[in-house]
Amino acid sequence: MGFFLETLFGGLMAGMLYSLIALGFVLIYKASGVFNFAQGAMVLFAALAMARFAEWAPQLLGFDNKILANLIGFGMAMLAMIAVAWVIERFVLGKLVNQEGITLLMATLGITYFLDGFGQTLFGSDIYKIDVGLPKDPLFLFESVFQGGVLISQEDLYAAVIAAALVAALSLFFQKTATGRALRAVADDHQAAQSIGIPLSRIWVIVWSVAGFVALVAGMIWGSKLGVQFSLSLVALKALPVVILGGLTSVPGAIIGGLIIGVGEKLSEVYIGPMFGGGIEIWFAYVLALLFLVVRPQGLFGEKIIDRV
Repeated sequence: MGFFLETLFGGLMAGMLYSLIALGFVLIYKASGVFNFAQGAMVLFAALAMARFAEWAPQLLGFDNKILANLIGFGMAMLAMIAVAWVIERFVLGKLVNQEGITLLMATLGITYFLDGFGQTLFGSDIYKIDVGLPKDPLFLFESVFQGGVLISQEDLYAAVIAAALVAALSLFFQKTATGRALRAVADDHQAAQSIGIPLSRIWVIVWSVAGFVALVAGMIWGSKLGVQFSLSLVALKALPVVILGGLTSVPGAIIGGLIIGVGEKLSEVYIGPMFGGGIEIWFAYVLALLFLVVRPQGLFGEKIIDRV
């Protein structure tokens, strides 16, 4: 039972990080109808920016203070993501209003390769370190209940708490603030939102900036765990099955979908993997997403599209 709980907790914590990345996909799709294939590249770009700015900060300050360097790195990386959001709206989305969905998808693919290349041109292509002080030592829980206790990674636990807090804050932002309500109005009907004076260009810059902030936090957490390297953009692709499972237009769906994927892949790898020689964790999420596309293509919480002819 103790080993099962270890696997379950590990899956929940990984799932919360998947949910955080998936939230970036959902935010942009809700506000602009664009499936942002560039979210993974945004995670990599943001993590590279933070790692390098934090590394350069002591040289600018003249003294080495890790906390201050990380704060400067985070702030400068956030400014970079806002600049990316403005450039995308000004030179890409603003030119493709009312275009077909496949055109917008191809545009985000172009943004993906641009960010991958431009980020490595600006910040380098080595493996960089982000150290935000997350504890690395394991934690043993329920030692009086299970022999040896339940082993939990403190780093994963703190990362999951940060991700959960950010998801909750964004949910409140959408529900309680005027800007959040404007974002939801744009998501429901672009033309109706424009007719009541909501500027689409400003809303798109805001939502891409928020998605950039989400990408930065995700990149910071994954960069702390794995190092900042090209594989971060591949980790972000794990969020694709999450949004298919939860629904492209649902913030709660991104959360539930991430938890299901995280727990499912861990349990399947541990309990079913030995029967197939392992490796189930790599493809489990995509097979589950494929099944949902066949049975319920709108996802668990997505809106069902009905075409009347």
